[in-house]
Amino acid sequence: MGYVLTTHTTLRTLAVTVPLVLAAALAASCKPLTTPAAPAAPTAAGAAGTGSGGQPADVGAARRALAGLRVAPEDTGVHYNREDWPHWTPVSGECDAREQTLKTQGRNVTTGAHCRVTGGTWTSPYDGVTVTTPGALDIDHMVPLAEAARSGTRGWSREQRQRYANDTAVVLVAVTAKSNRAKGDQDPAKWLPALDRCGYVARWVTVKAKYAMTLDQREHDAIAGILAHC
Repeated sequence: MGYVLTTHTTLRTLAVTVPLVLAAALAASCKPLTTPAAPAAPTAAGAAGTGSGGQPADVGAARRALAGLRVAPEDTGVHYNREDWPHWTPVSGECDAREQTLKTQGRNVTTGAHCRVTGGTWTSPYDGVTVTTPGALDIDHMVPLAEAARSGTRGWSREQRQRYANDTAVVLVAVTAKSNRAKGDQDPAKWLPALDRCGYVARWVTVKAKYAMTLDQREHDAIAGILAHC
């Protein structure tokens, strides 16, 4: 014999079922939030990252440092000669600035006589390309020497220029030759890397602040605009 639902039966069933469904939904919504997994290392342009050369990018510190830098027109009348900025001088034992940068920014780096780097693995922070041949890498000056010359350093001594040109702590970055050639001596208003732009401009500001360099207005505004979205 079939079972026939009456209006009374249906209402009674709903009266029992609906509260149970609502209670289950409320219980689910009140469960403690689980801690999200740590985000993957950023690779997209504009993502906050480590800063070029593998150093952590402190965006907040970069914003504060940017506010303290002097904005002034580029000193385009200054005479620039690369030879006036002695580079690849010894910085650690027999290691010159280039070899030291390769040693500190690579993985599984091997060296031979006189600290010559013979092997290792490097990831170029500008384009993400992995390089295993030391000679295929360029060592970039974060703020290029020609740009540094135009940034309020006209009165620097040769010793000051040499110290800047061999600063392995914040200035020098191991990158692919292709990305370094694309950058040239341009500031962030004219060129930015394909990857980690937040980290890149944060380190740019760190360098300019450390050496009390100036920024031109377009350079300042480009950097401020990027940091505002990091």
